[in-house]
Amino acid sequence: MDSESTTAATEVFDIERILEMIPHRYPFLMIDRVSDLVPGESAIGHKNVTINEPHFQGHFPSKPVMPGVLIIEAMAQTSAVLVVHTLGEEAKGKLVYFMSVDNAKFRRPVQPGDTVKIHVTTKQHRKAVWKFDCVAKVDETTVADATFTAMIMDEK
Repeated sequence: MDSESTTAATEVFDIERILEMIPHRYPFLMIDRVSDLVPGESAIGHKNVTINEPHFQGHFPSKPVMPGVLIIEAMAQTSAVLVVHTLGEEAKGKLVYFMSVDNAKFRRPVQPGDTVKIHVTTKQHRKAVWKFDCVAKVDETTVADATFTAMIMDEK
């Protein structure tokens, strides 16, 4: 691994930097930090799950569980940060959109107090279309995984 890759792999994207890179905002911003980003290859998103999140009022009041679709969204947002950082200036004025979600599996509930680490790996990249393998873990236990395809397009 060359020194540039080593530097990229250890760079941490805090919440301020994430807010500069993707358009999501509260209550729909699903990641708090991104680490271990290797441009074009992989990244790890971090989601600190708290009881204060609005979806826990109704999902489920007596046993709060993070909705699976929001775990998938955290995967997508982590992937979007990876794409935007990889493309650099080329990503200005563009958004990353879902095209498909395949083989999504939810293996264990995610609850308040958990920290979810979203491991995203680029499977394929052709022009504006990117395909990712994603695994969400709490501690070292896999809680969800999926493969999805996204396209980067002009914002307008």
